[in-house]
Amino acid sequence: MRRYGKHTDEDDVRVRPGRRGSRPRTSIRPKHEDAASGFVLTVDRGRLTVLVEDRTVTAMKARELGRKAVVVGDRVAVVGDLSGDKDTLARIVRVEERSSVLRRTADDDDPFERVVVANADQLAIVTALADPEPRPRLIDRCLVAAYDAGLEPLLVLTKSDLAPAGPVLETYRPLGVPYVVTSRTELADGETADRVRERLSDRVTAFVGHSGVGKTTLVNALVPDRKRATGHVNAVTGRGRHTTTSALALPLPDHTGWVIDTPGVRSFGLNHIDPSRVIHAFPDLEPGTVECPRACSHDEQDCALDRWVADGHAEPARLYSLRRLLATRERREGD
Repeated sequence: MRRYGKHTDEDDVRVRPGRRGSRPRTSIRPKHEDAASGFVLTVDRGRLTVLVEDRTVTAMKARELGRKAVVVGDRVAVVGDLSGDKDTLARIVRVEERSSVLRRTADDDDPFERVVVANADQLAIVTALADPEPRPRLIDRCLVAAYDAGLEPLLVLTKSDLAPAGPVLETYRPLGVPYVVTSRTELADGETADRVRERLSDRVTAFVGHSGVGKTTLVNALVPDRKRATGHVNAVTGRGRHTTTSALALPLPDHTGWVIDTPGVRSFGLNHIDPSRVIHAFPDLEPGTVECPRACSHDEQDCALDRWVADGHAEPARLYSLRRLLATRERREGD
């Protein structure tokens, strides 16, 4: 049965409102020009702790951000209650453009990358010299991830009172990676902590490493007023226990820089890495790739880098190091 006449006006048509009302939907999102600037300190089950000026604010991600993740280190725009008082909640409405993104995958077969931290300048790769034993494959993988993200790597060797640092340093000397060596007894004095802080000054540094290598102990020495729980190494498995469960950004004394303590990792997948970008970390080798065949892996018979090194433009150890790093995606960390 026809309810309306032949020439109906739109005003004659009844519209039944939905359960959420009849407000029209729009793709135009508010710009929030008056939003305050914030720095994400930690993320915990959908709640984010954000530094706004000199106070910490609890916030949640706005719906208009969709599926876009907000991670530690992000610079964000925040609206709402910015007092930082108990039981108040602000809203993150915009994530500013990132200067760097450190990513990893669960393993080399995992297509889903995870952002570890954003806007870091430096990656501190923390490795114990003993208890647990150093694992060069993880160091190599972290170096590749740092080079891919445009971060400067820093090798931090801990527990030098249990084993000498010489063998590990010899492996990475051709790469020219800066390093610092600490011991458990030295961290008790302020002079050693100051020596490490010099490497972190005026930078945002992300700390990564296996559980039990002394990463959080080192962070506690660097930021003594913000103690985090530390664990121990299992005597049977030789592995540490996860005591840091979420990444946390902490300011160095006198606000000379930031350290980001991340949970201990068991693996560092590189499925997301484009191997062609790793060569940018080798400025002495990169010019030699001009004569390489198209899509050269830099580890094949026709690679021009062999001739480049043979002609004396770079040290053979540097080419060996490059090829070792490029091969990390094809080797398991325990190999």
